[in-house]
Amino acid sequence: MTTGELAQGSLGQKIKRRIRRAMGPWGVFLQGFVENPVMVGSIIPSSRFTIARMLGPVNWDRCKLFVEYGPGVGTFCRPVLGHLRRDGHLIVIDTNPLYIDYLKATITDSRFTAVLGSAADVEEIVRAHGFDHADYVLSGLPFSTLPSGVGPAIAAATHRVLRPGGAFLVYQFSAKARDYMARHFTRIDAGFEWLNVLPCKLFWGWKD
Repeated sequence: MTTGELAQGSLGQKIKRRIRRAMGPWGVFLQGFVENPVMVGSIIPSSRFTIARMLGPVNWDRCKLFVEYGPGVGTFCRPVLGHLRRDGHLIVIDTNPLYIDYLKATITDSRFTAVLGSAADVEEIVRAHGFDHADYVLSGLPFSTLPSGVGPAIAAATHRVLRPGGAFLVYQFSAKARDYMARHFTRIDAGFEWLNVLPCKLFWGWKD
């Protein structure tokens, strides 16, 4: 690589940093989408209506460990921490270091842990942080565009890591996730939220 190419690359990084600072968390979210739309799935974070509907069925008194896949810039993280009991814990898992670095820099709650990794490895991640199981797992991952085999692997691992009575909470633009969930969860409640960009399907898979 030439000196000119290095300088051009450095300038590009500076421009990106300036854009992120100017646009705040939305700029970070947008950059993550542009760089890897297959894994992010949406260009705009979820609405407050989607957040309220998704978290509505959670029994917070019984929640010691809440796990989230694909947290982005923390759209759900802060509401979850707001509900979570004082001795509870939130672990978020994302394959994008941009989001993980942002969350580590902006969320200082001692109950919060951000992990760079795959949701398919949730069992190992949960055990590595001193837990036997999760009470609830939330996912906004775009199951319909994930690489072959990854969606089914995530659904299976999620069912195994949940305690009896726990739930897999999923919000999607397509119903593909439900197909994977149905292989493991015998009871799946469904909903739909119009007040979101785009309107999205909601699923709650219960481990009876």
